[in-house]
This record gives sequence, structure tokens and C-alpha cells, in this order.
Amino acid sequence: MPEMQFRIRWPDDSSMLCYSPSSSIREAFVLGHPYPLGEFVAKSRSALEYASRRVAQKYGFGCAHAAVQIREIEAAAARFARDPHATVTVESFL
Repeated sequence: MPEMQFRIRWPDDSSMLCYSPSSSIREAFVLGHPYPLGEFVAKSRSALEYASRRVAQKYGFGCAHAAVQIREIEAAAARFARDPHATVTVESFL
């Protein structure tokens, strides 16, 4: 389960490099697809929690960095919460 990064584009056209402890993050998103903000946050949380559980199964403990990444995504998303049309796009998996 190789760790990887993924780059996202926020509604204000800024980008953010995110971390996943597992390549399973690829299963959660379609590259180039604009996700409504709330859906993106929920899918991110679910995918990163799943990835952390996979780490726990293998090593006996979850991934703290995944939990931090979830909080960072949620904090950044809060900036756009008032925009009902806000979308987030996953641009690449690295």
C-alpha cells in the first residue's frame, strides 16, 4: 500500500497538495471531475479514514498524517462553505 499525494483545485483556483497513506485514494476520485464541496469533503474523509484503517491492519496502528490531512481539507473547505456552487477538482495523483 504505497503512500501517495494528490493535488486538488479549490473554488478560488488555488491548489493544495494532499497526502494519503495508501494508493486506495485513487478509487475515491475521478481525475478532472468537479465535486460539489460537501461531497468532496465527505469523500476525502471517508477515503483517508479507509486508508488509515488499511495501515492499521498492516502495522497495528492508524496513520496520524491521514487524520491531519482530513482536518486540513475540512479547514480549507470551510472558506467556501457559503458558496452553494463551490466545487473541488482532483487534478492529479502523484
